[in-house]
Amino acid sequence: MSAFELIPAIDLLGGQCVRLSQGRYDRVTVYQDDPSKLAADFASHPLRRLHVVDLDGAVSGKPCNTEVVARILASTRIPVQIGGGVRDSQTVEAYLEQGVHRVVIGTEAIRNPEWVREVCRAHPGRIAVGIDARNGRVATHGWTQTTDIEAVDLARRLQDYGIAAIIFTDIHRDGMQTGPNIEETRRLAEAIRIPLIASGGVGTLEHIRGLLPLEAAGVIGVITGKALYSGAIRFAEALALARQSDRKSDAFSNN
Repeated sequence: MSAFELIPAIDLLGGQCVRLSQGRYDRVTVYQDDPSKLAADFASHPLRRLHVVDLDGAVSGKPCNTEVVARILASTRIPVQIGGGVRDSQTVEAYLEQGVHRVVIGTEAIRNPEWVREVCRAHPGRIAVGIDARNGRVATHGWTQTTDIEAVDLARRLQDYGIAAIIFTDIHRDGMQTGPNIEETRRLAEAIRIPLIASGGVGTLEHIRGLLPLEAAGVIGVITGKALYSGAIRFAEALALARQSDRKSDAFSNN
């Protein structure tokens, strides 16, 4: 079994690294004017992945922080996954050619699922889908619109598309540090065969520890941002906790 991934998030708004509270653009905290410096700091740790979101792009429907993304990619050799405003094949291909390891699609999984299937076939292992939910229902367009589609129903529809991973975010918990939605994350993971990455609400090491048992259901990692920036979680300690899970998996497989 692969190691449980602790994935730091860099959310871009106006070229800066920010965090929103509950996905609200009127509740923004700026944490770093130079996101590439933050990426380099993260890269000093033994990470497997860095998560980047173009918040401007998510609302506008096209990438808006391309120069900042280029600096982030230049500052680290850690694989980067990026989402926000990915609505066509040209954007996917441009990111992959730029050096992005994995592209995250959100809104188009609702609006144009056949295109998602096609792009997954064209770029196997390089496409993830972000399912962002408000009260269990999928939100789109940078979380500014909420649909009537249940998160678990969307995940099931995507089952055979060849998606590398689903990133599930409980919007009400995002940026609040009150703990991830364990039960909904478990429910979603158990409904599909696609690896699932949890996101939203992590504020303590105990919150991460609470997700580790969900590995058996297919949860392969967790994304966190605000807790790292605020100092609520020490990055090295959180990574050590994730590695403990990996060692337990190894011990189990050797018995």
